[in-house]
Amino acid sequence: MRAMILAAGLGTRMRPLTLSRPKPLLKAGGKALIEYHIERLARIGVERIVINHAWLGEQIEAELGDGERFGVPLFYSAETEPLETAGGIRRALPMLADDEDESFLVINGDVYTELSDDTLSALSLSPKRQAHLLLVDNPPWHPNGDFHLQGEKVSAEGAPRLTFAGISLLRASMFTDLTPGQPAALAPMLREAMAVNAVGGSKIEAFWDDIGTPERLSALDQRLRGEC
Repeated sequence: MRAMILAAGLGTRMRPLTLSRPKPLLKAGGKALIEYHIERLARIGVERIVINHAWLGEQIEAELGDGERFGVPLFYSAETEPLETAGGIRRALPMLADDEDESFLVINGDVYTELSDDTLSALSLSPKRQAHLLLVDNPPWHPNGDFHLQGEKVSAEGAPRLTFAGISLLRASMFTDLTPGQPAALAPMLREAMAVNAVGGSKIEAFWDDIGTPERLSALDQRLRGEC
């Protein structure tokens, strides 16, 4: 299994903290946000992690290095222009899969979860599925959710709705038709796959949050330090 951590965002909602430091390197509980992901992926036996970056990306490479201290090789995909999520994955695809039938984990660099390692390592795709999404109850800042989950099937329409947790298992064939270097959003591609019943999903019951603002970063820091 290989994995990608999405770390190319500008972090505008996190300003002024991100004016001089990329969001994945902001710390909570004494550790950079992205390190929690790297350590988890190393524990479940991921053989390679690809990290894309743009804004202040050289800091990410300098601080994380080649992954030796984490026990898992780190590779980097630098983006000089915004490629959006699917475009960023397409650019890094040669490092993530050797053929289009392979699948890989994708995690947003700015989420935090206490999901068990066993749950993450157990994710898999049936032959007809292109993606498996992890979903959570809608947080206060996203009350309308993203997708409907019925059993293990994820749909673009229907109620009740849940929020996409920014953690997924994706098949390489979803991205092979995209032009490398061209921006492309992931959400429309997922909705197209949902229309042909090619997207599965499951719900996270463990703690999860999108660390998108200074207030949420502070709250996570307090949680990890046992102050709340």
